[in-house]
Amino acid sequence: MHRLIAFGEALVDMLSSRLGDTQAGPETFTPYAGGAPANVAVACARLGLPSQFLGMLGEDYFGDFLADELATHGVDVSGIRRTREARTALAFVSRDAHGERTFDFYRPPAADLLYRLDHLPAGVFSEPALLHLCSNSLTEPDIADTTLAMADMARRASCLVSVDANLRHNLWASGTADISLVTQLLDSADLLKLSSDELAYLRADHPEDDWLAQRLAAGVRLIVVTDGPGPVAAYTAQGMTSMTPPKVEAVDTTAGGDAFIGGLLAALAEHDWQADGWQYDTDFLNRALELACRCGAHAVTRPGAYAALPTRDDMN
Repeated sequence: MHRLIAFGEALVDMLSSRLGDTQAGPETFTPYAGGAPANVAVACARLGLPSQFLGMLGEDYFGDFLADELATHGVDVSGIRRTREARTALAFVSRDAHGERTFDFYRPPAADLLYRLDHLPAGVFSEPALLHLCSNSLTEPDIADTTLAMADMARRASCLVSVDANLRHNLWASGTADISLVTQLLDSADLLKLSSDELAYLRADHPEDDWLAQRLAAGVRLIVVTDGPGPVAAYTAQGMTSMTPPKVEAVDTTAGGDAFIGGLLAALAEHDWQADGWQYDTDFLNRALELACRCGAHAVTRPGAYAALPTRDDMN
């Protein structure tokens, strides 16, 4: 089985004790290990896929906490680098009555933004693997250059590149994501995941069908668009299919999308994704989407990120 390599931010989600405005008393925050690419690394590891995380952590308490949590969940942490030049990032997370969350990030400055190509482990792409990235590693010029170069290296090494847009506008200096730069990363992907809100933002005034067709023409093989509890749409050059996730009562949606893409990548790792046309195998695609939907639904019923992600036993 090929391994999963996730690159980008690992951070600590400080999860509020309040759910909407229904609770009185002082508000407290509980630390949970998080960060979208790190969540995906854990999601894949918990599903049995060999998984490695690449990134930079501060030489501080929260950096130790994250490295320990990743390792505890079976993720290879040998590619993590540590620095004293910046602290590990924090995100204070508030939730409404439906578990939907808002983030207040303490980043930048943050250690994850200091990762460079010369920090890569030797021979990291010497064997085909699945590389997962997201747009939070584009928010400053140097880390953006590193991310885009890594995607190019992986493609040239016959790896499969997965990109989750995962837009967090308040991480960008301008207050909104750079559409041109994010699109450049999206077009480097074989597998692309977007939420319906992200699709609406990124396509701007372009018709949805035209925008999706442009991504497919750029080389993206499969585009998956999620819509919270609504149907998931999957697009290839041969058409579109959809699937409705299981109905659950959401407690915390923090890890839902990462659990979803983790399930999809775990399914891909067991499939012949190096063969031409894997995205047109209807039976495989339906099975993969079903697993992804179940993983996402499971994760939103529990608080936090790593701890909420399902195992194979949970899915069975």
